Amino acid sequence: MTAQKGKIGVTTDNIFPVIKKFLYSDQEIFLRELVSNAIDATQKLRTLSSFGDYKGELGDMKVRVTIDKEAGTLTVSDHGIGMTAEDVDKYINQIAFSGAEEFLEKYKDNANAIIGHFGLGFYSAYMVAKKVEIRSLSYKEGATGVRWECDGSPEYVMEACDKAERGTDIILYIDDESKKFLEQNEINALLKKYCRFLPVPVISGKKQQWKDGKYVDTEEDNVVNSAEPIWTRKPADLTDEDYRNFYHELYPGQEDPLFWIHLNVDYPFNLTGILFFPKIKNNFEVTKNRIQLYCNQVFVTDSVEGVVPEFMMLLQGVIDSPDIPLNVSRSYLQSDTAVKKISGYITKKVAGRMDEIFRTDRTDYEKKWDDIKLFIEYGMLTDQKFCDAAMKFTLVKDTEGKYYSLEEYRTLIEGSQTDKDGDVVYLYTTDPVAQFTYINDATEKGYSVLVMDGQLESHFIGLLENKIEKARFVRVDSDIVDNLIPKADRASVDLTGRQRDMLTDMFRSQLPKVEGAEFLVSFEALSAEANPILITQNEYMRRMKEMAAMQPGMSFYGNLPDSYNLIINTGSPVIKQIIASADETLMPKLDQSFTDIDARNAESEDIRKATADGTPTDDQQNKIKSNDETVSHLRSVIKKESAEYAAEQPVVRQTIDLALLANGLLRGADLNAFIRRSVSLL
Repeated sequence: MTAQKGKIGVTTDNIFPVIKKFLYSDQEIFLRELVSNAIDATQKLRTLSSFGDYKGELGDMKVRVTIDKEAGTLTVSDHGIGMTAEDVDKYINQIAFSGAEEFLEKYKDNANAIIGHFGLGFYSAYMVAKKVEIRSLSYKEGATGVRWECDGSPEYVMEACDKAERGTDIILYIDDESKKFLEQNEINALLKKYCRFLPVPVISGKKQQWKDGKYVDTEEDNVVNSAEPIWTRKPADLTDEDYRNFYHELYPGQEDPLFWIHLNVDYPFNLTGILFFPKIKNNFEVTKNRIQLYCNQVFVTDSVEGVVPEFMMLLQGVIDSPDIPLNVSRSYLQSDTAVKKISGYITKKVAGRMDEIFRTDRTDYEKKWDDIKLFIEYGMLTDQKFCDAAMKFTLVKDTEGKYYSLEEYRTLIEGSQTDKDGDVVYLYTTDPVAQFTYINDATEKGYSVLVMDGQLESHFIGLLENKIEKARFVRVDSDIVDNLIPKADRASVDLTGRQRDMLTDMFRSQLPKVEGAEFLVSFEALSAEANPILITQNEYMRRMKEMAAMQPGMSFYGNLPDSYNLIINTGSPVIKQIIASADETLMPKLDQSFTDIDARNAESEDIRKATADGTPTDDQQNKIKSNDETVSHLRSVIKKESAEYAAEQPVVRQTIDLALLANGLLRGADLNAFIRRSVSLL
């Protein structure tokens, strides 16, 4: 053929700068594109040979990546079908653009879709090359070699050339800004990242050995890939050791996976792969880039959002599918119905595998539960279909370390833990050590307590309350044990209003300041054996604060102080003695003030009733104001005298500190004072 010169089929000169700087997000993927094309050419020839359309010898069917630092070139060579001059003209020269300006305008908001849409993978070479040369010889009988060259402008040269071997050489003359791609270590790293599981051997450089204090090349070719990764094989042909070895090949230095799921489906889409369950630590974090996506064994991306449900980002492994639509650089997934079907299939497959292990090997499943619990809970919170399936194989653990399915546990507790309204009450602890006293009180009463100490538990408990009919979850320290599962009306507290006010002022005055906490004093008639004072935390507000810690939009709750109930047990002998002493010594000093308060309040109330249908006179309004001021003053007097009296009664502060100590709220100087007081009381 005579030398042919021409312009690549675009209508403007600016298409190559766009390709070079705009269309690809990662410069390094040029090597993946060119090697993938070489693999395709090799596989096509194998297919033609298998159908008898090519009768010649296949010969060396390897792909080679060769560096010539002196010449400044990187060459990708294959022995596949090759190209004729007509093929080069069709596939390289005639880019199917109706016009570059129209093209760029149409895709300006989705530039990453351009090359994937038009099949321009070859042109990624111009991201790193100032000139690209193609030398090719077609498999067709009588074909002659063809040479094509272009320096990154629309002008090209195409001419006949001498080429002895069938196949194609793509020669990149690396530009000055990309010289790192002439380093063998850099190329080997990229090939390992993108091409380690390609179905055709890929050779780059020579194997090395340690000699005389350094690595030196041997005569043996360095094959960078494993042509038959285990996800392409049948599960029946694989052993557990095969799976573990493959996992450690993907993730060196990690512990053995807990278990794995082998994906293999060919309808209504093609999908293979292996997903591994690693040990998940309790410090919850969705770690991206743990699952690798392949397309016909070519690495595409490790950003698999959209293909893998969000909660499965906690897993590791590989997924391979030719049916996942990809864009320009094969690195960004398009959200369409095919992807959603694949995502749904993976969810269904994982749920099915979990259910199978739960049913067939319950003992092993329980041993691994604490390591996979976070994954299950996260999945249930973020994926409705997975949640519905997981209700069967989700476990809960009690304080004795026994595991139950949700159905088993409800059957266990509904006889003893159903309240007067017919709700089954699930008691739980978030810290078995700190909440030991409350757990002990509950278990002594015959109740079972669950351990729910994960970071997602506040949200997960809310989910279970919505999923399980007639059920409430109550933390074991949220109320006194008699009120956790109310069976009947509470026992009445035998205190007058004056006694309540006096005791409230006494105990409140002796409460040490606990940073970030507020206390509400209340009274309960509990058993004589119960502690004199108990501290509980409001269930609703505590849950809101815990959820606020994980959801910035709930910061209002996060800024509120912790709300505690300081419950005084009027059935305790210690409290009875405190009340008796106060009635004898303090109450006589307060009686007149209480009487005056009652009188002033009664007078103001009479005025309000008398003027309910009209406007009070100035004298009447002044009288109400004067009464309110007097009442406020008298209450201050009562509070002051109660505080002074309580300060002289060390047993009051001692009972408070004991309750604070039991809840981990007594610290610093207050703890030191408690210890000294305890010694003196001995």
